[in-house]
Amino acid sequence: MTTSVTPPLRIAIAGSSGRMGRMLIEAVLQAPDCQLSAALDRPGTPSLGQDAGAFLGKICGVAISDDVRAALQASDVLIDFTRPEGTLAHLALCAELGVKLVIGTTGFDAQQKAQIGALAARTGVMMAPNMSVGVNVVLGLLDRAARALSEGYDIEIIEAHHRHKVDAPSGTALAMGEAVAQALGRDLKACAIYGREGVTGERDPSTIGFATVRGGDIIGDHTVLFAGIGERIEISHKASSRATFAQGSLRAARFLASQGPGLYDMNDVLGFKG
Repeated sequence: MTTSVTPPLRIAIAGSSGRMGRMLIEAVLQAPDCQLSAALDRPGTPSLGQDAGAFLGKICGVAISDDVRAALQASDVLIDFTRPEGTLAHLALCAELGVKLVIGTTGFDAQQKAQIGALAARTGVMMAPNMSVGVNVVLGLLDRAARALSEGYDIEIIEAHHRHKVDAPSGTALAMGEAVAQALGRDLKACAIYGREGVTGERDPSTIGFATVRGGDIIGDHTVLFAGIGERIEISHKASSRATFAQGSLRAARFLASQGPGLYDMNDVLGFKG
């Protein structure tokens, strides 16, 4: 009698020399059911050719490369936390080769999101503004809170990230705003206020305000404030390590492995839908 052994999930990492890329590589190397199949970075990156595990003081046998096609041909899933343009180029090749894609990149515009939706008809794509399980639980709490606090409470969203983050507000802050707006039956594009300066007049109670902080090495702090008369309710999530995003990404990759083409989010991964 023979016992079948499930082969490890072959995972490629984009942006492997960056902070998030390295955290993802470490998570994959530590996961017994996953195999690091490729580590990608941009042409000209100084780390090209180096072993992907060198920063951990270990040799994993995977060299950092800029050959995306070769990397994807050896992989089941690509995890991408890079920039919108690079992610879209990777997705087009994933769709061609039938490779699944986990997208942690933020800052996509409406046209780019439409491109992702179209390409997801050809391969499985999981896209979320935040891969943290905790953040996605918070999004559900915000829906409930917004419905209960729909009258008499001003809503402000405050987010803080490290000095290197290039988009603002963060994708997570916008997702929180969308969750609140949807619960209240509002259009976030019409009611969001992204900055205040000078004599702004009294606050419009129908608006949702955003405040952005950038500095140091803050990984990611988000707070949604419901300010009423005589009380404030704050729902917060603070990330102390990028490991939470890496573990959520691996969970998403495992989910995608058994899914067909389509565009999924963390609610699908966590079984929150339905």
